Amino acid sequence: MLFNETEIDLNGKKVLLRNARLDEAEMLIDYLKRVSGETRFLLCEPDEIKFTIEEEKDFIKKHNDSPDNLLVLAFVDGEYAGNCSFEGLRSRKRSKHRADIGIALFQEYTGFGLGRLMLNFLLDKIKEQGYEQAELTVVGGNDRAYHLYESVGFIECGRIPNANKYTDGTYSDDIMMVLRF
Repeated sequence: MLFNETEIDLNGKKVLLRNARLDEAEMLIDYLKRVSGETRFLLCEPDEIKFTIEEEKDFIKKHNDSPDNLLVLAFVDGEYAGNCSFEGLRSRKRSKHRADIGIALFQEYTGFGLGRLMLNFLLDKIKEQGYEQAELTVVGGNDRAYHLYESVGFIECGRIPNANKYTDGTYSDDIMMVLRF
């Protein structure tokens, strides 16, 4: 889904939200590798990311061309900071009212309201598309993200204990959250 670029002043920083471009595929792969290494709260380890540039271009194109998917890139003072996305679950009649959310930022861009800004932008787009609920998974221990989601109305609706096993032998749960509109 395409949308008009949006510029916002956030605590004295200039934030630009816009669609991804095909020529940014390599940058997005590098971002995913780096951000996965900065935190244990994402789905995989950096060495597991093996997307080709062509596969990433297909991902960008899928999101830009679809009415049911949206990928939003965030730039702070001209520097890439992270992204958020949603994918509609419209392939089946019983789930077409649901949208699944993902969001990740470089750690240096957390803590000043960017995540909340991006999340609210995404939720507005989801509502505009007529979805009845947004869903996401947050990794246990990611208290800042959990509290952010809770503060905009998400509620915890389930857990998968020990869903993530780390190389040091420790585990974390996956926490499912939902927001009904």
